[in-house]
Amino acid sequence: MDELEIAEVWQQEGRKIAIATVVETWGSAPRPVGSHLIIDSEGNFEGSVSGGCVEGSVISEALDVIEDGNSRVLNFGVADEKAWEVGLSCGGKIRILVEMIN
Repeated sequence: MDELEIAEVWQQEGRKIAIATVVETWGSAPRPVGSHLIIDSEGNFEGSVSGGCVEGSVISEALDVIEDGNSRVLNFGVADEKAWEVGLSCGGKIRILVEMIN
């Protein structure tokens, strides 16, 4: 079952859900454009948009989106020498859209 199918099941269960989608990448990136991470209001999640602390930050932002209903565009990028420290082992940049699913 892919992330969008899981999101549909979670919605049918009455969960409040946000979806994070990789919308743009530059250079090397851990996940391609179109990758999804779904998050419910309890912090449960399925899928992946990056890894490392980037994913933790996306989950935190998704919980805020669920709370206030306002979509966000998140940008992450690092120089190669800092890449491992923040979870972008490839040194690339990514843009992620986080929005509520109604």
